[in-house]
Amino acid sequence: MAVLLQVDFEMEGPFGTEMSEGFQDLAESINEEPGFLWKIWTENADEKEAGGIYVFETKEDAENYLKMHTERLAGFGITDVNGKIFEINKQLSKINKAPIE
Repeated sequence: MAVLLQVDFEMEGPFGTEMSEGFQDLAESINEEPGFLWKIWTENADEKEAGGIYVFETKEDAENYLKMHTERLAGFGITDVNGKIFEINKQLSKINKAPIE
């Protein structure tokens, strides 16, 4: 059963186009993570927050990614990472055009 992982953290930047250019390699590497299905990148420059909404094949895949990603962010000096894993209600999500099977 696919699960959703919500991650957010404080970040000084970059945002917008600079973020897109600076994090392209990171974005491409996420595609190779076990069980990864898709991600929506999130950013709020005014509040200095960033993160993402991910979908993984299993809860275990999401937990493993969150652990690895939290450690990676710590290497960038980001230590207060919020991560939550949710089950997906596919029936209702499909009504609202979610890209899930």
